[in-house]
Amino acid sequence: MTTDRAPDIRRRRIEFLLIYAAAPIVMAVFLPAKWMFPALFLITIAGIFLLVATPGFRWRELLRGWRLAFAPANLALMLAFALVAAFASYLILRATRPEALFSLIRHRPLLMAMIFALYPWLSALPQEILYRVLFFRRYASLMPGPRAAILINAALFSFAHLMYWSWIVAILTFAGGIIFAWAYEIRRSFVLAFLLHAIAGWILFAFGMGLYFYAGNAVRPF
Repeated sequence: MTTDRAPDIRRRRIEFLLIYAAAPIVMAVFLPAKWMFPALFLITIAGIFLLVATPGFRWRELLRGWRLAFAPANLALMLAFALVAAFASYLILRATRPEALFSLIRHRPLLMAMIFALYPWLSALPQEILYRVLFFRRYASLMPGPRAAILINAALFSFAHLMYWSWIVAILTFAGGIIFAWAYEIRRSFVLAFLLHAIAGWILFAFGMGLYFYAGNAVRPF
């Protein structure tokens, strides 16, 4: 490492720790549930500024090869992912809260329709910008290697959901994080990662897993 790059590396390490370690802790420990989306919005804005400041980054690259996301192989991948997510959601709810199965569809269909329309843009998109684009475009040089980067990315994505204080959420988001990171970094498709994330959200809420992914239901263990 040359000495002229050392300050830049140190600065990026500080940014990395603030965004992916400090921010989730503050949101989980100190902020009330109603601040979840405003906090995510502010962190996303900070991430956008950092992306703009990243040498070589262009927004148009997020749409590069977007048609490939709808290639037969990737469509099959999305279908398989949807089936696995649905099966996992069903098994978890049958074992833990069977009364919550399809609760939104049965009791609040308009809310489910709103989630279907808004979740991709208000939740999946900012999370993918922060945890896939910003992570791999700005901080990849801090990682020990490509495979380790995907695992670290998934672990940090799971840690970002600490606010829910649920081991179920931690496991599901870690597994999802691996898939989303793989789609972005290995398949080289932001659109595919975004679509997979949106599908995951739709299925989780449709099956009733919003019970675990709603900060208002979270109980802090202290």
